[in-house]
Amino acid sequence: MIRRKAPKISEDDVVKPMGFDDFEQRLGDLMRGERATMGKSLLDVQRELRIKAAYVAAIENCDPSAFDTPGFIAGYVRSYARYLGLDPEEAFATFCAESGFTTAHGMSEAASGLRRKEVIASPSLGANDPFASSTTPFAPAKDGFFASIEPGAIGSSLVLLGLIAAIGYGGWSVLNEIQRVQFAPVEQSPNVLAELDPVAPSLPSETAQGDVAVAGVFTPPADALDRLYRPQALDVPVLVARDAPISTLDPTMVGSFKPEEPQIDFAAMSADPEPPAPSVPQVVEAAAPGVEMVAVRPAWVRVRAADGSVIFEGIMEPGDTWKVPQTEEAPTLRVGESGAIYFTVNGEHYGPAGPRGVVTSKLALSVDNLTAKYTVAALEDHQELASTVAELQR
Repeated sequence: MIRRKAPKISEDDVVKPMGFDDFEQRLGDLMRGERATMGKSLLDVQRELRIKAAYVAAIENCDPSAFDTPGFIAGYVRSYARYLGLDPEEAFATFCAESGFTTAHGMSEAASGLRRKEVIASPSLGANDPFASSTTPFAPAKDGFFASIEPGAIGSSLVLLGLIAAIGYGGWSVLNEIQRVQFAPVEQSPNVLAELDPVAPSLPSETAQGDVAVAGVFTPPADALDRLYRPQALDVPVLVARDAPISTLDPTMVGSFKPEEPQIDFAAMSADPEPPAPSVPQVVEAAAPGVEMVAVRPAWVRVRAADGSVIFEGIMEPGDTWKVPQTEEAPTLRVGESGAIYFTVNGEHYGPAGPRGVVTSKLALSVDNLTAKYTVAALEDHQELASTVAELQR
């Protein structure tokens, strides 16, 4: 049996399985992973760090050509690494190693943001700006003007405009109809025009020159102008009396006041030739007896009405009298010398109002109160009253 010799396999040709640490981890993958862990988007980082989202994406992609000024790259990388919780110096060193970026001197031409025209050509629109491209995953696409207009809103707007136009046209039509004045022809001329005949000029009269008529100044009559400016409806109406005027009626001839016709007694005509007086019916009730105050000595009195107003106040001298007015509620009396005042009721004297030298107040001057409170004063017992009554009867 012929046995072939197996080739010798070196250890370098053996492919060993690769672990997690065997793969090369780039700075961009690490930063994107940390940003995804924090739940932040490029726009969130731009809003919080005040760094353009295009610069943040360039740092993750290790692309220094996206920066306008290379002198700010180191600061941007360190700030973004500090924001993600990474070591700023290590992250900047990794960025320089992967992108080949080297820190330029501050006074060198490479550190300036101004580049020569022959070296840097003007890029086309959207070549280096990720926001200008529509394929940017984190920037929303810009909608057109007509994309934000809904067809239903257009219909509603048209209906609203039509309704406003209809209401305006209706209001304008109604206003025109209200302000329109219509003239209706009539067959009969107005009365004012029919009465203008006296105002018409008179015919030209013949003069001494023969058949030639000479025109003169026309003077209309006064009553014609008065009729022209004063219509007939404004004249004083003529009143025609249908009956006799009331002033001609005699109450003694008609009605309840007509006296009864006396019956003629021929037997008594010889004895009493004068007829009896006609009886007149009484239409009012007889007046009730009143109250009158009589002073026999000087006394101060004051009479108040029921509402509190003073209707009489003064000093009554001997022989003075004052008649109390008859009201619904009797007035009240206040007197300083009660023994000097007496009251006359229906021809009889009552009193005096009180003892001599005593003040009497709130005395009701009514017939019932005086007759019930005082007795009739006999003239024999009251000499002063008798002398005063004798003086009053003279």
